[in-house]
Amino acid sequence: MSNPANPSPSTPTSSATRRDFIAKTGTAAAAVGAASTIGFPSVTFGQEDKKKLKIGLIGCGGRGTGAVAQALSADDNVELHAMGDAFEDKAMLQLRVLARDRKSAAKIGADVQSTKNIFGGLDAYQKVMDSGVDVVLLTTPPGFRPQHFKEAVDRGIHCFVEKPCASDVHGVMDFIETGKKAAEKGVSVLAGLCYRYSDHGRELYEERIPNGDIGDIISYHATYFANIVKPMQPPEDRPAGMSDSEWQIRNWYNFAWLSGDGFVEQAIHNVDKMAWVIGQTTGVDLPKPIACYAQGGRQRPNHEGNTYDHYSVCYEWENNLRVHIDWSQYGAGVYKENKDYIYGTKGMATYDINNAAITGEKAWQFRKPRTGMRNMYQTEHDEFFASIRKGERHADEAWVAHSTLLAIMARHAAYTGKRITWEDVINSNEKLVPDTVSMDAELPIRPMAIPGVAETQSA
Repeated sequence: MSNPANPSPSTPTSSATRRDFIAKTGTAAAAVGAASTIGFPSVTFGQEDKKKLKIGLIGCGGRGTGAVAQALSADDNVELHAMGDAFEDKAMLQLRVLARDRKSAAKIGADVQSTKNIFGGLDAYQKVMDSGVDVVLLTTPPGFRPQHFKEAVDRGIHCFVEKPCASDVHGVMDFIETGKKAAEKGVSVLAGLCYRYSDHGRELYEERIPNGDIGDIISYHATYFANIVKPMQPPEDRPAGMSDSEWQIRNWYNFAWLSGDGFVEQAIHNVDKMAWVIGQTTGVDLPKPIACYAQGGRQRPNHEGNTYDHYSVCYEWENNLRVHIDWSQYGAGVYKENKDYIYGTKGMATYDINNAAITGEKAWQFRKPRTGMRNMYQTEHDEFFASIRKGERHADEAWVAHSTLLAIMARHAAYTGKRITWEDVINSNEKLVPDTVSMDAELPIRPMAIPGVAETQSA
């Protein structure tokens, strides 16, 4: 699946797309040749397993392209073996992007260079897996994640699963069941909740706060004030003859069945850090809040779609702890911040993508290495591939599912205007994703959720 910012009037045929790519680039081979002598840091040195790992990318938007570049840099003996997207032209576009990067280009396999293993359509994920890959990167819109994850695990293929792991409760429950099969089969699973792989986050959330450096946590406030990710196109820009389903998939971020809504898709990072630190301080792997209440809505007109652009959420925990998460996507000209403030009886901790600090009795500032901070996106792939080489299963599936449910809990609270308990969420029969999705289907847009208006509710 793609993450297009703008829908194109039509999708080129496979032959036209491939001819266009070859005409413009002469295949990726030229770039590969230029980069063939470049060396890479090895995570396989000294390991007995020297098998070349074949990587398949499923979902060729910006995050997918970033993930595959990181995967290709994580191990010396890997290659990009196949690429698939609902829209083949998007896969071809991202291949051109990868071919321009010397490190990535050096590891583009011959069957991708020739475009033999470039696939389009809603069944592209199956074709990628049919090609004989060892690892798949699942970076499509979240609504498709449970289906793709199940297919990969059934085949015994190691998986990187981007966050969130689903867009509705039904999908999360399916994902959890598949995760149990992954454990039984020894399939490694890496989640895209990258903050857990940041060095300063690990020191703060796994060492200093659990060791009592700020005392007992009494309050927690997190912000995620961001730019607009994918603005919805006006209905008059929809090409004649384009189906409802294709229109929505091309503009996936604006439809809850595909994205989960912005809070679930983006603020899940804050939600996951909340679960991380509470789990570390209580010794409970998957901590469960008592309840959640929230407000949200859409401030900026969005033409079509049914997602909110702002949320204010409060999670209730034991011992009267309240965690507040504020999220918005208002675009340019407004205050931006992505930061956690954790207040304790002995001090306060702060965390953002670049820094971590404690003020109070045990003041502390994370010291960046002289060589610079490690990139958390790269670190997660480094550790993932290293575990595969060692034959040690990487197991992120339980906590990415748990954090997805926590984020969906907030969406339920905002959509309904009710105080939602943990039991309300896990017992919900919510199912936003259609049983069958085809590219030419009629698919009416669900109304924007309005608290207290029953006909707009999905949960």
